Amino acid sequence: MASQERQQGGEQISLDTLTAPQLSAVKKQLDEEVEHLSQSYAQLAAAQAKFKECLRVVKSGSETFDEKKPILVPLTNSLYVKGRMADPDKVIVDVGTGFYVEKDTKSAAEFYEAKVKELATNIQGLEGIVQAKTQNLRLVEEVLRQKVLAAGPAAGQTAQAS
Repeated sequence: MASQERQQGGEQISLDTLTAPQLSAVKKQLDEEVEHLSQSYAQLAAAQAKFKECLRVVKSGSETFDEKKPILVPLTNSLYVKGRMADPDKVIVDVGTGFYVEKDTKSAAEFYEAKVKELATNIQGLEGIVQAKTQNLRLVEEVLRQKVLAAGPAAGQTAQAS
């Protein structure tokens, strides 16, 4: 069991040297970290899906353009107004933190493709971190279970001797 160690802040801690309460605290911390990282993963995946949808719309926008047909222009996440596209080859792109830039459809598509690729890299890296934390959590749970089982009969014998 001495080989089962947890990486923390650049130092390795042997799980066998920790007491059951300390292992419980480590387990709780790892549970919280895995939960937080899983939420971050879901948020990154949602952002990537949003950028993929934007890319799809930009690529198909000029092909489906009809001057007579009104479109819905989003003002907020839940507020839209009717409008008409003046030029299907120019779009307004949200580049973040409330800043918008007018781009031609080719530049907008390149922008969204870069965002999708960047998020894919981030998601892949986060996936590895989540897997490592989950493996650490399993190791801690196993050592904790063994310590509780080992302490159980000893505690029972102590109680019978009294």
